Amino acid sequence: MALYEFRCRECGSTFEVDRPMQRSSDPADCPDGHSDTVKLLSTVGLGGRARTATRPVRPPSPFSGGGPPPMGGGGGGCCGGGGCG
Repeated sequence: MALYEFRCRECGSTFEVDRPMQRSSDPADCPDGHSDTVKLLSTVGLGGRARTATRPVRPPSPFSGGGPPPMGGGGGGCCGGGGCG
């Protein structure tokens, strides 16, 4: 069984109908008795969490030891470049 959402064009109410997927295209009458209804696209069944198309990239912290070396050479890490030891 699947849950389908409909909207009545006469009164504007939105309602849900639980039916087998084989009957997904069947029309549904409004609970108030109106027959002019339209099935709505529901994203609930598509699953997953909503995500943006691109995720912003946060520049590395100068204190994290990661990312490209600062201008003038050197590297990150515990000593600020040149290796530890």
